[in-house]
Amino acid sequence: MAKTRVEIVQDNLHAYLASAPAASAALPPAAPLTAHTALTVRQALELFEDQVASRLLDVAARELRKTNQSFYTISSAGHENNAVLGALLRPDDPCFLHYRSGGLMMARSRLSPDIDPILDGVRSFCASADDPISGGRHKVWGSKPLWVPPQTSTIASHVPKAYGMAYALRRAHRLGLENGLRADSVVLCSFGDASANHATAQAGINSACYAARRGGDVPVIFLCEDNGIGISVETPANWIHDSFSARPHLAYFELSGTLDEIWDGAATAIAHCRHTRKPVFLHLHTIRLWGHAGTDVETSYRSVEEVEAVEARDPLLANARRLVELGAATPAALRALIAGVQARVDAACTEVVRRPKLTSAADIVRPLAPYAEAAIRATAEIQASDEARLEHFGSPLPEKNATPLKRTLCSHLNSALADEMLRFPEISLFGEDVGRKGGVYGVTNGLQKAFGPHRVFDTLLDETTILGLAQGAGTAGLLPIPEIQYLAYIHNALDQLRGEACSLQYFSNGQFANPMVVRLQGLAYQKGFGGHFHNDNSIGALRDIPGLLLGVPARGDDAAMMLRGLVATARACGRVAVFLEPIALYHERDLYAEGDGGWLFEYPTPDRMLLPGEVGVYHEKAKDLLIVTYGNGVRLSLRAVRRLAEQGVKARVLDLRWLNPLPLDAIRRHAGECQRVLVADECRATAGGIADAVIAALAESGYGRPLASVRAVDCYVPLAAAANLVLMSEQQIVDTAARLCR
Repeated sequence: MAKTRVEIVQDNLHAYLASAPAASAALPPAAPLTAHTALTVRQALELFEDQVASRLLDVAARELRKTNQSFYTISSAGHENNAVLGALLRPDDPCFLHYRSGGLMMARSRLSPDIDPILDGVRSFCASADDPISGGRHKVWGSKPLWVPPQTSTIASHVPKAYGMAYALRRAHRLGLENGLRADSVVLCSFGDASANHATAQAGINSACYAARRGGDVPVIFLCEDNGIGISVETPANWIHDSFSARPHLAYFELSGTLDEIWDGAATAIAHCRHTRKPVFLHLHTIRLWGHAGTDVETSYRSVEEVEAVEARDPLLANARRLVELGAATPAALRALIAGVQARVDAACTEVVRRPKLTSAADIVRPLAPYAEAAIRATAEIQASDEARLEHFGSPLPEKNATPLKRTLCSHLNSALADEMLRFPEISLFGEDVGRKGGVYGVTNGLQKAFGPHRVFDTLLDETTILGLAQGAGTAGLLPIPEIQYLAYIHNALDQLRGEACSLQYFSNGQFANPMVVRLQGLAYQKGFGGHFHNDNSIGALRDIPGLLLGVPARGDDAAMMLRGLVATARACGRVAVFLEPIALYHERDLYAEGDGGWLFEYPTPDRMLLPGEVGVYHEKAKDLLIVTYGNGVRLSLRAVRRLAEQGVKARVLDLRWLNPLPLDAIRRHAGECQRVLVADECRATAGGIADAVIAALAESGYGRPLASVRAVDCYVPLAAAANLVLMSEQQIVDTAARLCR
């Protein structure tokens, strides 16, 4: 039977070591490998051992896949020189790694004697429940003690958060957060040459350069491991060099050649980043052996001659030759080293395949959305002093006016944000126009002046950057409240929530978190303004994200208390939340008639909060009809209820407040007390809002009474008065309710 390419590469190394001259090693362990390097013989041999461990794990993953005992075969073969970075960086230098980081992880694991990287590697690709990072949920590189948060990394989607972590390090250190990081820590982010072209990678690198240009500290090392190919598509020659070597505000270092040359170059790049606190682009030339993954037939797009040419550049073969020729090791010693690593890999495989896998849905989802209500409510005990609040708000405090002061939703949010920032120094607000301007709608007005530009600041115009910064800051121990200016804009960067932020606790088995509360301005009903970007009425993509909390206030006092509840939940449980603020209600004052002030409310005391699942109820004694709604629908429904009463229909209104997860228990309870249910959903009819889910939940629970819904038309929202023709209206609620109650 013909040998596989894996076997051929392995044989090439063994053949060299069997035939190489058997001269004795002449260099002592503490000696430099050459007269021109800082790399010692001992360090070089350790690196080689770590590289061998990475390679043999890759081989084992493919062998076990044949018997369906391994489930991941994207290997690090050919990239093993990244082990140099694992050896040179400190354990308090966070690393955001892509999937070809086996050598780096093997070397980094030497920094913690309690870690067995070979055993952990086998556990990971065998999806073992004993895997110490993901608990069998996915094959990821990660380690809590080594400060390696696990990454999905498939399209360099982790690059923006690496920038965010680097940007947040200085503030986290100043606050004395107990995250194990130091004032001169740096952040490493690795990715491939193909992924460097992805929009998320470009956004992260651009953001770091932008921040450096503005004078900020951004100690991040972008490690591009350039193997010249992305699955089957070749990267043009010199593309990475030409794209990044002359970029302003980005120090460029190129690494190739011998192991000692790579060591010295990498050490220089790390020192530069650590000293200057500015971004570095580290271009490491690698090769890719054996195809993209085990199922990838490399010879379908590379000739045998091309494959052999790549295999001849095997870094393990080159490093073995270097060690032997320089007298750092004998061929026999390296053969013994390889045999010892192979024995460890074999033993790990034998042990792990007998170990349990995840066996229940409950076990799988456990770390996805942690919720500890007692810990959340305990945050109410942390309050800013009256002196601090008086300094900010003046006298009297907003909730202590002798004559009750009723205010708009926008005003309540502004005060609530200030109160939360007074309570928690780790909070920062940022986004487009939130600083000097105070937000497009004035929600953050005056907060930068009050709290300073380090806590309230403007970002560049890129939603991916904003959410990446939030993730990095949250992972560093801060509590970010980023703003996305419009609901329509978050779709530009949705994977930063779906694929990255909300998956971190899940893929790290609860060991890492990136808490945040994303303020998102949206929904429709702005008068005389907008079009579909400023009047977006689709939340389906947000509700689709596992573990995401989604809250939508309808009135000012609720908005203040819901914001506090989300901040408390993020802080206590590490959760990711979106607070969708209805733009059309920011400055609304009236309910039934112009000048009635019916949509103005008093400011709730700072200790009061609303938590997910806590709903709002109007006309609770009414039982003819239950109207289930949220956001703008609450005000429209209350107006409709008044008109329905004239027809003899008594309707109750249930303000859901929370759209992910939906408060299904409350929906069922109130529906059970009423004769009919109408869902007034301001979002689009097809998968745009919550009507489908509410009706399905009631039907599946055996609710046998009449059900109906009112929804917006499946259409982008047009300009001006034409918007009224596609949006849910008060009249539609009245008409549908009247038909339902006949």
